[in-house]
Amino acid sequence: MKAAFSQTVSADDEGRRLDRLLRIILKETALSALHKALRKGEIRVNGLRRKPDYRCLEGDRIEYSRGILPSTDSVPDSTGKHPVENSLSIVLETSDLLFINKPSGLLVHDGPGSLDAQVRAYLADRLEASLAFRPGPLHRLDRNTSGLITFSRSLAGAMAFSAALRRGAVRKTYLAIVEGRLESDECWRDSLSRDTELRRSFVDSSRTSPDKPVEATEAKEAITDIHPIASNGSITLAAIRLLTGRTHQIRAQGSHHGHPLLGDTKYGGTRCDQPYYLHAWKLSFDEQLFPDLPRELSAPFPPHFDKKILSSFSNPEKEVYLILRKFRFQEGT
Repeated sequence: MKAAFSQTVSADDEGRRLDRLLRIILKETALSALHKALRKGEIRVNGLRRKPDYRCLEGDRIEYSRGILPSTDSVPDSTGKHPVENSLSIVLETSDLLFINKPSGLLVHDGPGSLDAQVRAYLADRLEASLAFRPGPLHRLDRNTSGLITFSRSLAGAMAFSAALRRGAVRKTYLAIVEGRLESDECWRDSLSRDTELRRSFVDSSRTSPDKPVEATEAKEAITDIHPIASNGSITLAAIRLLTGRTHQIRAQGSHHGHPLLGDTKYGGTRCDQPYYLHAWKLSFDEQLFPDLPRELSAPFPPHFDKKILSSFSNPEKEVYLILRKFRFQEGT
């Protein structure tokens, strides 16, 4: 067989079945056609015939002829390049993970201008080409929430970070400006439901009770710690720690407990110069995930957040920024 095209198996592809990699490389070709091509030797690995369940090794060359491509197919591109202008604010880049300080107003997904597209364009010439692995976000941030978001640079990074999230070994701390005066620390423990049509979460008060366990199909438990940093009587600057990760958790619980985010009209907040004030401030890790990853990362506040802090809270008595520099949630509280 004279091979017209070839793809090289990377470390992130190692151990995958040959037929599954082919479904990624030749996604427009029917599975039956791929199996037929393997039987006839029109697809080979390192010049040799292989069965569909062959486990690929790093460095293997998957070779195939133009004849197995549907007429609408072009040469597959495994680089993931995208012509996007980049202006990423990188907090830390390791061999496995990329931490970005996302600006408010930028979508993580959807469209060529999204953060996901920008990251893929940035990494296109920095990562070894992979047939199956694509870098992507490992947790969510709403469009109008600024701050730290994590992207994978390798399959190992994606798996380790996602597993740590499931174990609760990754702590997320936010900074928010909420309406009303918070006098002391609070822990909000509620049952949160989601209206998919309205794209809005809400607290189900009928289930927010220790005597009524949450049914997974109807609502999910949401636990949020909140610590006031400073207040001017009408609004409060607060540090918030998520112990669960529900959609719109801070926004919905804040509204329910009488402290909606300033500006968050969707959840009962008062309209202001910003959609709302919420910044993903810190990520801390209960264990050493990778040797080159520190145990805590933080993202600087965006300019509009700094401006609001200075105009609303900062004076010699309160020393807000000194408090913020030293602030840590106490473990076990």
